[in-house]
Amino acid sequence: MDVFENENVREDIRRHAAKDYPRECCGVVVNIQGRSQYFPCKNISEDPTEEFQMCPEDMTDAMDLGELEAIVHSHPDATSQPSAFDLAFMERYYATELILDPEAKPTPWIIVSWPDGDFRQVIAQGSVPLTGREFVHGLHDCWQCCSDYYFRTSGLIFPNFERHDGWWEDKDGVSHYEEKFIECGFYKVPLDEIQVGDLIIMQIGRTYHPNHAAVYLGNQPSLPDEDLSIFGQGPFILHHMYSRKSAVEIYGGQWLHRTSFVLRHKNYVGETS
Repeated sequence: MDVFENENVREDIRRHAAKDYPRECCGVVVNIQGRSQYFPCKNISEDPTEEFQMCPEDMTDAMDLGELEAIVHSHPDATSQPSAFDLAFMERYYATELILDPEAKPTPWIIVSWPDGDFRQVIAQGSVPLTGREFVHGLHDCWQCCSDYYFRTSGLIFPNFERHDGWWEDKDGVSHYEEKFIECGFYKVPLDEIQVGDLIIMQIGRTYHPNHAAVYLGNQPSLPDEDLSIFGQGPFILHHMYSRKSAVEIYGGQWLHRTSFVLRHKNYVGETS
């Protein structure tokens, strides 16, 4: 039986959603010797009424018992329609699965609205376009957009740096782009030597640290598996601004003015001119 149609599992999820309401509940469905079973997990999010963060120990303990079949969470006082956060988190999770196993199938996500009790199953696409993404900090943001570009063009994989929203406004906090580019395999190059595939680091707004990244695409921009309809004369960049969709735009004006430094990756094998 399809886990999504398993009434015993659905009833266990309903009970958990009711118990944790008005917080989002979360858990996993695991197949143990041919039988699907729902395991509730603690939601350790700082704002559990708006989002979920599954306790990793709870999830690991459940997955040690069998095969993971689905990831579950509830939407209190809302529909079962996946949010931008849900979609971004789901795609990032599947991207990790594919790195570990290129043949991996996406783990289904089950969302239940509560108290309505409406169920919805969502499956990751596996390759979200680099343009047109909704902004979700830490999941679909400027760094992730650039990181995905390097993975798709050169197979480069970078550490998944934990970063809280607004880190650039903390004077005494970590300046991520300044302090971690060497660890990621980048080195600085002069702006007047910029070439396709270089990473442009900018400082947007009144902030203590450089806080935005873009990939330089040159005068004839191209992206893996995407047909671009670009108007205007380049050069162009790929980037993802806060609260906006990721896009290819002309590199000039405010973007050039706010450039802090340019980085090149030692193993980038895309276009070089």
